[in-house]
Amino acid sequence: MRIGVLGTGDMAAALGGAWARAGHEVFIGGRDAAAAEALAGRIGAAGHGTPAQAAGYGEEVVLLAVPAGAAPALAREHARALAGRTVVDCTNPLAPGPSGVMLTTGAGESVASLIQEAAPGAHVVKAFNLAHASIWEHPAAAFGATPPAVPFCADDPGAAKHVTELISAMGWSPMPAGGLDRAAYVEATAAFVIGVWWAGGSPAVAFPEPPRAAEGR
Repeated sequence: MRIGVLGTGDMAAALGGAWARAGHEVFIGGRDAAAAEALAGRIGAAGHGTPAQAAGYGEEVVLLAVPAGAAPALAREHARALAGRTVVDCTNPLAPGPSGVMLTTGAGESVASLIQEAAPGAHVVKAFNLAHASIWEHPAAAFGATPPAVPFCADDPGAAKHVTELISAMGWSPMPAGGLDRAAYVEATAAFVIGVWWAGGSPAVAFPEPPRAAEGR
């Protein structure tokens, strides 16, 4: 696939690099031309340029890898180019609170839904937000015999298919988590998971499976 990446930070590097290694054509777009050029060279991208060029390049998929607060405005700015494209939102709207990590969105609201409102012709998918950027730089086999899952929320079947292919090409397991109206739950899960990490705990131990469910796989 031709994938446009808007952003030059850790998630742009990790996911863009993973997709380039999987054989996809990745184009890095950033407001800082030098940063875009450096990242493209580091991950073996097919090209680099401005965010507008990246949005136009991503014929199948565009990744918004920018701070959560900036993502809707960026989508609005490039709404025409994003129309008809699968737009992946990997952001987390989080901020430190008095008792831990908190969401910065309103009740029932998600960054993914705000992006969809800003670019109504796009097919927004919430995905890749539950793991630290460094995780995507490792092969899936590094985490054990069972491929780790990537939950995603999507309304459009074609967009869901694109993201499923991206996840599978990385060796991970796609985990459909419902439509975009459930993206707020995935973002809230990120607030819990990241809060536990920051507190020095392991969120993985909070989700044991019933023995019968494990045996059925």
